[in-house]
Amino acid sequence: MTVPSLEVVNNAIGTEQEPITYTYTERDVSLYALGIGAPADWLDQDELRYVYEMSNEGFKVIPSFGVIFSGRQINAILSGNIAGIEFNPMMLVHGEQYLELKRPLPTSGTVISTPKIVNIFDKGSGLLMVTDVTSRTEDGDVLCVGRSSMFIRGLGGFGGERGTSEKVEIPDREPDVVHEENTLDIQALIYRLSGDRNPLHADPQMAAVGNFDKPILHGLSSYGFATRAVVKHFCDNDGDKLESIGVRFSKHVFPGDTLVTEMWKTSDTDIVFQMKSKVRDVVVLSNATATVKG
Repeated sequence: MTVPSLEVVNNAIGTEQEPITYTYTERDVSLYALGIGAPADWLDQDELRYVYEMSNEGFKVIPSFGVIFSGRQINAILSGNIAGIEFNPMMLVHGEQYLELKRPLPTSGTVISTPKIVNIFDKGSGLLMVTDVTSRTEDGDVLCVGRSSMFIRGLGGFGGERGTSEKVEIPDREPDVVHEENTLDIQALIYRLSGDRNPLHADPQMAAVGNFDKPILHGLSSYGFATRAVVKHFCDNDGDKLESIGVRFSKHVFPGDTLVTEMWKTSDTDIVFQMKSKVRDVVVLSNATATVKG
């Protein structure tokens, strides 16, 4: 890959991409929930309501579904060209994800999302692109706003600002809650049906191009597993009570890994957490926080 010039990078900053229209049904909501491990117990009505539209508990949308609204950005990623910056898609990994919910997500509808590149940083070993997204109903009501960062390995050294690296401190005590859950060997194959068809998550040969031993799980699937853990333990398993959740993707997850989410409640509304891969004993989600309704 060729490192972009500082001029190309500066021209990309501030670029607003074409609006993305996403129309979804209850089927899409259920399929997404399956892709992030729901239900933990399919005989539990409280869990079933995220995958079964006729649940006695009332059908609900897991709030992290909001990241799907702008999922067609993957088309730009797979093209290998974003705002004039060319790269190998297999060298791109998700850096961070933040989502703020403005209102409960409807179980079906049409959403219009507007992504905008707000900054690009030179991390030396790679390029970090930060994108903000606002998602609205057709009537213009804001459902959620998000910020994501993508790290493209091998494109560093173009002479841009490095940016800051803020760190969320883990409380010096045992976690208030530890949530353990297995992923399926086919977890990535399920999650990709919600729109992210990057072959890095399905094809062993393409994963090898990205220097992985085998396909890795989508970072946003791990993000969904973490969202479910926070909602279960701090929102009475009611996603409408979650206000925001953000994470840093510090290590990859392999489908089949057991995920351990350690959570600390630091105030009436604030949660700090981290997620580990149990078999590899590494932190896969760090700098992770959530806010819930008090």
